[in-house]
Amino acid sequence: MKINRFEELAIWKQSLAVTKEVYDYTSRPKFSKDFALREQIRRAVISISSNIVEGFEKNNNNEFIRFLKIAKGSAGETRNQLYIAQAADYLTGIELNKINAKVEDLSNQIGGLISYLENCRTQGKFIKPKTR
Repeated sequence: MKINRFEELAIWKQSLAVTKEVYDYTSRPKFSKDFALREQIRRAVISISSNIVEGFEKNNNNEFIRFLKIAKGSAGETRNQLYIAQAADYLTGIELNKINAKVEDLSNQIGGLISYLENCRTQGKFIKPKTR
């Protein structure tokens, strides 16, 4: 599998869709007044796509894996904050389940890519050709 641009990564595209949903939820009047939680969950969800891109642009599988693990951690942080938002009555149970399932699916896909890259590393293959 050769990917030359991060825009080709399905996980990056999915992370943007999840980010938009989180922004939509956190823009609601009641939620937006909780500045600390609103900003923390936004930073966490932004971190998912940002780390995917940063790792990819390193042109090195080891670095890509490292940043994907950070992105996966940020997905977990986002899920935790979604639970907090639901406990604070900013999200309904149905809304929580819907967005949480998307974030969990994204996290699983990131984990799958990590496993793939780790396997490629042991075989001496790279997902992205090295640039000069």
